[in-house]
Amino acid sequence: MNKNTLLTPFTIGEIELKNRMVMAPMTRNRAGVGNVPTKLMAEYYEQRAGAGLIISEGSQVSPQGMGYPATPGIYSKEQIDGWKQVTKAVQSKGGKIFIQLWHVGRISHPDFHNGDLPVAPSAICAAGQAFTYEGLKDFVTPRALEIKEIEAIVADFKTAAKNAKEAGFDGIEIHAANGYLIDQFLVDKTNHRTDKYGGTVENRARFLFEVLEATLQVWDAGAVGIRLSPSGLFNDMGDSNPSAIFNYVIEKLNGYDLSYLHLIEPLMPLDEHPKLIKDVTDYYGKQYKGVRMVNGGFTKDSGHEVIVSKKADLVSFGVPYLANPDLEKRFAQGVELNVANQETFYGGNEVGYTDYPALK
Repeated sequence: MNKNTLLTPFTIGEIELKNRMVMAPMTRNRAGVGNVPTKLMAEYYEQRAGAGLIISEGSQVSPQGMGYPATPGIYSKEQIDGWKQVTKAVQSKGGKIFIQLWHVGRISHPDFHNGDLPVAPSAICAAGQAFTYEGLKDFVTPRALEIKEIEAIVADFKTAAKNAKEAGFDGIEIHAANGYLIDQFLVDKTNHRTDKYGGTVENRARFLFEVLEATLQVWDAGAVGIRLSPSGLFNDMGDSNPSAIFNYVIEKLNGYDLSYLHLIEPLMPLDEHPKLIKDVTDYYGKQYKGVRMVNGGFTKDSGHEVIVSKKADLVSFGVPYLANPDLEKRFAQGVELNVANQETFYGGNEVGYTDYPALK
């Protein structure tokens, strides 16, 4: 068996992980009617319970938070019951699973909201198209949230955190990355507000920390993670001084003793964006004093190296886990990986979902 630090146990909060390999959150668009998790989803996650930790696909905290077809929610009784079969399946195989709490903000379309506009910090349209039930449609200019509405969304995150506990999850991850609502508040390309939620880095970070504080009324800090994409361009994002806002956020997160900080390496070329940090793990990871999880194109070897060099503690894998339900066994035995079929990433049935072969 190959010696690899990815395969060694690790503890986050009071949760013992059997290895340092994390299944990254991946949208798969296979929820049922009412955005309810299905038995097929339970099978999919159960197959991957060999990961040290599974982070579920993004799950909207309210109907308003939805922006893609067939994504699961965590706001109705039916959804809680649907997730219960997922958590029981994973935990029955000795696995640990967090749910990723999600609100897409402007990355949505009126088709998902009975014709109403999506919401955002400011009324700024994203370049690109929304993936709707009728196919791709141009993004629309969202409606800027009023302060009372922001307070209501914070409450939605708290309720979702309570629902996640009822559904049997081991913890939660707050999705503050990839151009969705919390990220939209953080960066000045999408946040032009002049009230207490806009302008200074402290004000732009306020919504994130209000959400965090609300969820910490439900969960111990050791069971709460946060995901950030400090050099992310996905969903038409950007900031005039990105290191200033993310330095501030990460420094403040040091005071919370969270389960982990999940940092995403940029996968898009940054040549035209000199202000963005190319090596997120090295630059921002040094600033964070707690458990660091990193994501973004890592392999068995590069994952091992980033842990050996003490730049990170955990590595999350997306596509490799999608196509290899027993990825940790394949890493341990040094065998070839299944190749992912991109045509079945989003939507569909068991094909390209639960039918990837495991080792005999």
